[in-house]
Amino acid sequence: MLYYLSVWLRLWAEDTEWMAAAGPLRVFDYVSFRSAGAALTALVFSLAFGRRFIRELVRLSFGQEYIDPGVQHGAAADPTRKKGIPTMGGLLIVLALDFAALLWGRWNTSLQLTLLSVLVLAGLGFYDDYAKIAKQSREAGATERVKLVVQFGLAGFIGLYLWWNESTRPLVTDITLPFMKSPILVGAPLLGVAIAIAAIVGSSNAVNLTDGIDGLAIGCTVIASSVLLIFSYIVSNRNFAGQLLMPYVDGAGELVVFTAALIGAGLGFLWFNCHPAEVFMGDTGALALGGALGIVAVLIHHPFVLLIAGGVFVAEAMSVMIQRTWFKFTRRRYGQGRRVFLMSPLHYHFMKQGWYESKVTVRFYILSILCALVALSTIKLR
Repeated sequence: MLYYLSVWLRLWAEDTEWMAAAGPLRVFDYVSFRSAGAALTALVFSLAFGRRFIRELVRLSFGQEYIDPGVQHGAAADPTRKKGIPTMGGLLIVLALDFAALLWGRWNTSLQLTLLSVLVLAGLGFYDDYAKIAKQSREAGATERVKLVVQFGLAGFIGLYLWWNESTRPLVTDITLPFMKSPILVGAPLLGVAIAIAAIVGSSNAVNLTDGIDGLAIGCTVIASSVLLIFSYIVSNRNFAGQLLMPYVDGAGELVVFTAALIGAGLGFLWFNCHPAEVFMGDTGALALGGALGIVAVLIHHPFVLLIAGGVFVAEAMSVMIQRTWFKFTRRRYGQGRRVFLMSPLHYHFMKQGWYESKVTVRFYILSILCALVALSTIKLR
C-alpha cells in the first residue's frame, strides 16, 4: 500500500514544483527498507494491541479449562497453572502479519498465495480451537481427516497453480537440493507438485505438533523464518542469485517483506507467550505459521532447505510418527503396545525426564539456531 502511494506521489510531483521533494520516496523501491518497515510494524502492532487482545479473549472465555497431558511432567510442574489461559492467540499473529505485509508489500502472485495459505489455515485452526473450547475437551476439535483434507486441498491448489502458470512452472518442475549447484531434475512436474504439497502440509502439522509448551513453537518459527528471509532476498536479486549459483525467482522480493513481517509478529507474540505464558497461539496460529513457512520455501524454490532450517519441527513430527508406528506394530505383534519415547511429541519426552519447561524451550532454541546455521551454510557450500 505504501509503495503504491509513493509511486502515485512521485508521478504527481513530476508535474509540480515538488518534484525534488518527492525524491526521498524512492526509498520505497528498496525491498530492504520495506522489509524493515514490515518487521517493525508487525512488532509494534503486536505489542500495542497484545494486552488488549488478551483481555478480550479472557472476556469471551476463550480459554482451556482442561489440562494437556504433557504439561504435568516437567520439574516443579503445576498442572493447573495453564488452566484458563486464553488460546486462539494466533489471531493476533495473523492480524499483525497481514496488516504489515499488506501495508509494506507489493501485490504479486507470491504474496497473494502466501496470504491465502495463512488465512485458510488460520480459519481451519480457529474452527479446531473453538470446538475444543466450546466443549472443553482436547478430543472435540476438528478430526485429523478434516485437517488433512483442507491442508491437502490448499497445498494441491497451490502446487497445481504454480505448474499451470508458465512464469512459476519451474518452481515445481525443476527439483533443487541443498548443497547442489544446479537442479538435479528438470521437467518433473508430478514429483515437483508432490514435493510442494508435502512441504506445505508437513510444515503446517510439524509446527502444530511443536506448539505444546510456552514460547517453543513461536521462537523456533522466528528462527526458521530468518533463514527463509535471507534465502528470499538472495533469490529475488538476479546478481546475488547468479553469483551464489542459486535460481533467480522473479517477485520473491515480496516474500522478504512477508517473512520480515512474520518475524516481527512472532517476536511481538513471544512477548506474551514466553514462560509463564499469558496466551497460547492454538491451532489458529500454529497451522497458519507452519503453512506459511512451507509455502515460502516452495515459492523461493528451496523446499528442502526448510527441512534443515526447521530441524526442530522435523524432529518433533518424526517423534510422533515413530511413536505411533512402533506402538501399533508392537501391539499387533506382541498384544501390547510399546513406546520409543516416554511421550511424544519430543518436548514432552524431556519434560517427563524431569526437565523444566523453560529448559526444554531454551535448549530447543539452541538446536534451532544450529539448524539455521547449517541451512545458511548451503548458500556457499555448493
